This record gives sequence, structure tokens and C-alpha cells, in this order.
Amino acid sequence: MEARAILRYSRISPRKVRQVVDLVRGKDVEEAFHILQFTPKKAARIVARTLQSAVANAVNREEETAVEEALFVKEAFVDGGIALKRLRPQPRGAAGMIRKRYSHITLVVSDEE
Repeated sequence: MEARAILRYSRISPRKVRQVVDLVRGKDVEEAFHILQFTPKKAARIVARTLQSAVANAVNREEETAVEEALFVKEAFVDGGIALKRLRPQPRGAAGMIRKRYSHITLVVSDEE
């Protein structure tokens, strides 16, 4: 049985989140929480919160309930969201574009191999 959690419009660039998501993909949920707890990045807290939501979705499902100890991270990926465009002064009167990027984080947990 699968359950998913999607966090949309998270204010962190997808490139930074992918570094953290790559650490937990394919791991048991308990091991993934331990990895995220000791990863010193802002994205680790965001991914941990999303993983906690995915586990809660699996455990509290109406059709079939899953045991938390049997779950593992089946899929984990990060898509780019919108980018706020801001201008910054550059030499000789020019303006440089700054993109403040957003992320969409998707985590799928399952108890089936």
C-alpha cells in the first residue's frame, strides 16, 4: 500500500532540496528520520516534515492501515516551482536578474517491496 505527501511552493531552491532527498530515497522510514535529524541543512527539516505527513497518511488511511515500522521511502523527487524575479543593479547602469526559486517536494512511502 502506498501513501504520498506533496509539499508545494516551498521557498527553497530545488537544487538544495535534491541533495537531502537523495539521502533518504529507498531507506526505511525510521532510518530516514535519523538521517534527516542529523543533516545540518534547512531542507532536511522541510523534508522531515513532509515525510512525517506521508507516514501519517499511510497509518491513518481508511481502506488499509500500515504499520510505521514496515514503511520505506519508495519514491522521492523534487520539482521546480515558480521563480520570483527580482532585479539587482549591475555595472554600467545595467540590471541583473535574480530568481528566487520555489520547490515542489513529493514523497511516496510504501510497505510493499
